[in-house]
Amino acid sequence: MERIYLDNAATTSLDPAVLEAMMPYLTAHFGNPSSIYSYGRESRMAIENARKLVAKTLNAHPAEIFFTSGGTESSNMAITASVRDLGCKHIISSVIEHHATSHTIEYLNHNGEASLSFVNLLPNGHIDLEHLEVLLAESKEKTLVTLMHANNEIGNILDIHAVGNLCKKYQAIFHSDTVQTVGHFPFDLRNTPVHFITGAGHKFHGPKGIGMLYINENVKIKPFVHGGSQERNMRAGTENLYGIVGFAKALDIATQNFEKDSAYITDLKRYMQQQLTNQIAGVSFNGDPMGQSLYAVLSVSFPKTEKSEMILFNLDINNICASGGSACTSGADQGSHVIRAINNNPNQVTVRFSFSKHNTKAEIDQVVEKLKELI
Repeated sequence: MERIYLDNAATTSLDPAVLEAMMPYLTAHFGNPSSIYSYGRESRMAIENARKLVAKTLNAHPAEIFFTSGGTESSNMAITASVRDLGCKHIISSVIEHHATSHTIEYLNHNGEASLSFVNLLPNGHIDLEHLEVLLAESKEKTLVTLMHANNEIGNILDIHAVGNLCKKYQAIFHSDTVQTVGHFPFDLRNTPVHFITGAGHKFHGPKGIGMLYINENVKIKPFVHGGSQERNMRAGTENLYGIVGFAKALDIATQNFEKDSAYITDLKRYMQQQLTNQIAGVSFNGDPMGQSLYAVLSVSFPKTEKSEMILFNLDINNICASGGSACTSGADQGSHVIRAINNNPNQVTVRFSFSKHNTKAEIDQVVEKLKELI
């Protein structure tokens, strides 16, 4: 049986057109972007053109776009700088953030650099905005709000404008982990009240090891990595030239094809949800799958039986790739902190299926058939 890949929220395949755009910089154009001769200048030019393309796509200014090694570094940098450089002594977050955020805020809290509050979740996994306002109103110190735009496990989408406007009202700094949405939704950063957003190339058919951090032009922070004047003195180290070129190309393709791809993938998600509901008794869905939700993610809870406990392992044996929550911890199966927070039912087993433009209804039919056998 051909491999069926339904774990696109963990990583996506590299688009052939992106590889093609990167190839010259892996071969002929290998100059160091910091060198002053023509070889170096070509490389520098490629980076700045990529930056302009990313900025244009997100409706930001090129001076607000910084390339990093990925979403994790970007979130670490934004959160740490908010505390150390912008004077945020209080952090408001949620218990369902990605570990790139949660481990960073816990580190700063244990280190005595900032106090920590968690906003309540509604039963469907959305952020309780009324409680967020209460926390902001009560905060005695300058506050950082860090809340993800779309949850990587259940797909719930935050109303980024509503949160941004609350932050504005209470003079708080707002960082949003947008790793699951950059490349999947149109952004208009000039008209979005946010100080920092993040992106990772490998979530939208770009290369791994390349990400971006948007820093609003009104925010002045210090570098997180020291050593050289790259990225306008904001991130030392020779730039990931071909990664940057690939990131911009992948984002450009994703944006141009957004209408078509998102409609197609939404249809796949709905189809799978219907098929599972019709064919497997006792199945349920986490989060708000048909409401404010990421079109590429479907989090499914199956009744726990002796057979279903080994479900991911059995799917893998049958050449079906899915995840138990977040791929970032798939080796050590500690279960998912996100699922625990919103659906702590010990009699259920949860699987995340996440889709891309390369998946088909025929694949979903095969997976549903297989799941019927396994449960």
